[in-house]
Amino acid sequence: MIEKALKGGRGYWTWVAILLVVIGLGVSAYARQMTLGLGVTGMGRDISWGVYIAQFTFLVGVAASAVMLVLPYYLHNQKAFSKIVIVGEFLAVSAALMCMLFILADMGRPDRVLNVLLYPSPHSMVFWDVMVLNGYLFLNLISGWAVLGAERKGVAPAPWVKALIYISIPWAFSIHTVTAFLFAGLPGRHLWLTAVLAPRFLASAFAAGTAILILITFILKKVAKFDAGPEARLKLSVLASYAGLANLFFLGTEFFTAFYSNIPAHMHSLQYLFFGLEGHAPLVPWMWFSLITGIISVGVLLSPPLRRKNGALIAACIGLVVSIWIDKGMGLVFGGFVPTPLEEIVDYMPTATEISVTLGIWAIGLLVLTMLLKTAIAVKTQE
Repeated sequence: MIEKALKGGRGYWTWVAILLVVIGLGVSAYARQMTLGLGVTGMGRDISWGVYIAQFTFLVGVAASAVMLVLPYYLHNQKAFSKIVIVGEFLAVSAALMCMLFILADMGRPDRVLNVLLYPSPHSMVFWDVMVLNGYLFLNLISGWAVLGAERKGVAPAPWVKALIYISIPWAFSIHTVTAFLFAGLPGRHLWLTAVLAPRFLASAFAAGTAILILITFILKKVAKFDAGPEARLKLSVLASYAGLANLFFLGTEFFTAFYSNIPAHMHSLQYLFFGLEGHAPLVPWMWFSLITGIISVGVLLSPPLRRKNGALIAACIGLVVSIWIDKGMGLVFGGFVPTPLEEIVDYMPTATEISVTLGIWAIGLLVLTMLLKTAIAVKTQE
């Protein structure tokens, strides 16, 4: 079926060409990083995770959000999602692929990544993160491709395909839970040392990921004349609104715990992010923009009259995605390193090399998603 991705009009090939150019620039920047080392990045002794891990954290949530289509469709027979459940599965594939590429980009010696599998350490959260991410990628790729092949032939999927789909549902929750444990298991970082980090990760994942799915349905409707239907979008908007509300609630509990307890170690990171700390406030405008945009976006999604208007729905989904991308990526990752264990404040700024590599990896993910969706839409349109 992949040959269907090799057919398209001028707009399609222009988009592919743009992605290939960005990928080429990213590969060139990564070659420079491999030659000169991680010293060409903005990371260092005090801030060892930068923009790569920020993107990884956000994209793990996007990958997990496929369950918001798979679960209601396969377990609760919600036929409204029948046309786009494959979109969710292929979005999970591309997001999981980008996650692993960002991990490789963040490693000083990516050639040693196989040691994680050759010499497994079950006590290490990194080992489990690699396992669940790879497993989730292949579960969605195999099951989604098998279902699409069955639809093309006009037959029911094989029983083993359903088994893989059911396994992928709890697996979706596991990938972001393990990622949260990767952060929460570091006792020297007070912003991450919280029991609600895993629920907060899941809530933000289901909010941003579902919003992205809604935006993809609008894009497919415009460029491919493939309409998922207003009912599917409305159902997804309800899921995104409640997930976004839960994410804001968890953020509020973090503020209450830190400032009501008045424990300096718990307050410093949030002070740095939202108010500035000892004259350092590079992320304050970003965090307030994220918070205000998130509140407005959730408010629009919670209003039935507003979310039924396509313009308001698109704006709210974009706002929610941007809000969570800033909060979960920039805020959570960068803020977690402030202050350092030596009570120093070190600001982080990504370099041009990091930005180029980041854009290159995003372009790889978008190219994979474009080709998968091109194939899926061709099959469904033929059907």
